[in-house]
Amino acid sequence: MEGRTYGLPSNADASWVPEVDRRRLAAYTVLAAYDTNQAAALLGEDGADRREYGDPALIVDQTLTHLLGETQQIVVAGAEEADQAAQDAETLLRNWADSEHLWMRMQYAERNAVLLGDSVYLMAWSRKKGRPVLKTIDPGFYFPALPDGAIDADEYPARIHLAWETAADPATGSKGTLRRVTYELGAIGEEETATRVYPWSAQPSALTCYLTDAEWDLDQVDRTSNVDSLSLKRARFHTNADGDVLDHLDLQLDFIPVVHVPNTINGAEHFGQSSLMKAAQLIDDLGAADTDSQRASATTGSPIIGLSGARLPVDRKSGQPLPVQVEPGMVWPLGDSGQLTTVDTSTQLAELRSYVDTLRDRLSVVTRLPASVLGTMEVSQAPSGYAIQLSFGPLDAMVRSMRLARAAKYPLLLKMVLRLYQAGGVLSPGQQPQASIALGSYLPTDRAGILDLVTKGVVAGVLSLETGVRMLVDAGFPIDDAALEVARIQGRTPTAAQGGRDEDDEVDDEAA
Repeated sequence: MEGRTYGLPSNADASWVPEVDRRRLAAYTVLAAYDTNQAAALLGEDGADRREYGDPALIVDQTLTHLLGETQQIVVAGAEEADQAAQDAETLLRNWADSEHLWMRMQYAERNAVLLGDSVYLMAWSRKKGRPVLKTIDPGFYFPALPDGAIDADEYPARIHLAWETAADPATGSKGTLRRVTYELGAIGEEETATRVYPWSAQPSALTCYLTDAEWDLDQVDRTSNVDSLSLKRARFHTNADGDVLDHLDLQLDFIPVVHVPNTINGAEHFGQSSLMKAAQLIDDLGAADTDSQRASATTGSPIIGLSGARLPVDRKSGQPLPVQVEPGMVWPLGDSGQLTTVDTSTQLAELRSYVDTLRDRLSVVTRLPASVLGTMEVSQAPSGYAIQLSFGPLDAMVRSMRLARAAKYPLLLKMVLRLYQAGGVLSPGQQPQASIALGSYLPTDRAGILDLVTKGVVAGVLSLETGVRMLVDAGFPIDDAALEVARIQGRTPTAAQGGRDEDDEVDDEAA
């Protein structure tokens, strides 16, 4: 089967994949097959004629669209209140996001999270570019060494492996290899009392992050070892762009520059759950129903015909009747007692189509995506706008829960970006303001009503100007920079800001 397979080695006896991760990687492979309409291939010959019409990909794409909202924007606390340090940090982060194509990478990473249940970001300081560089890592290559007895999913691992296999190439004679990139927090140097003051903290720290990038020939990997206990005696070490050998290289950081983003809140579970997982049985049933419907439509469009008493063409050599094909305009001469009988399967086809519609309705309930979102209902058919709004209730609850699962992850990613800038000497030492990513509205909104509400609230003094502008941003108004928009509004005269007359109006009146 074409598509992605995760971590599973070709030789099970030489497996380096921990037993606890095997089920996760197998699930990733199955979910990726659903997404690419190749799940039937997992059934072997039984799935040769199985129909798959892209329902899983639709669920993933629509869930992703509503999760991320119409807009994504970096927001730094204090930037709207004219805090110069906050504004500088916000400008730096937004420029960095544009340079690193953050929003494009975020689309890819979050689609992995929705489909597979997890996504991973990796960061590093680039001396050549003079900024942190960002990569999205396939979760099938992510192997954290979780703390023993960890009962909280928020516990950050002190050692993380990124590992994958490269298949042998008979054409070039190259062997199959296993590559493992390891980030590990450990004591600074060989002395246990050694400390270091990092630019983001005034307190000395005894920790630093070490990077090791090693590669093994698969036939030399110890069969009793897993990814966390591979021996480095037979390993080959890679080098970075600066020529440093990546063997326990000190990164001069007291954190691991890797951020794991789960799709859901799973309590004590480190990994998230795919948005397709709860609907997997329904997707299978829908595929089976679509297959049966297609078979029934074939016999309805080209019905089965029984002939008796007809003079059929005969093969001159064998003397056997030739197969008869039903074509428009064909005439069969029938004898005095000849009969023509057709098998009508249109009733069964109608029942199957009704069953498919029932399954799609159930799919909408299970995935918490309204029929209007899945495209199975015309909005004009809804009894009222209020009914449509009510139908978005389950979707609203799901998106809020999914965003809550990410509430601490993206601020952590942006904090690492600022600290890498400090480590690279671009930002001055000291505590940096808190930054986050604001995700826009994902539900239909009455923009005119929100604009009227904000205007009345600001004029009456029950809403601050900053809060009002933020409400307009969330409603989808084309405001790229909330702080700049506030400054523009405050730069006008009070009467002009409230829709009154300004001095230019009075000059125009006198000229008239």
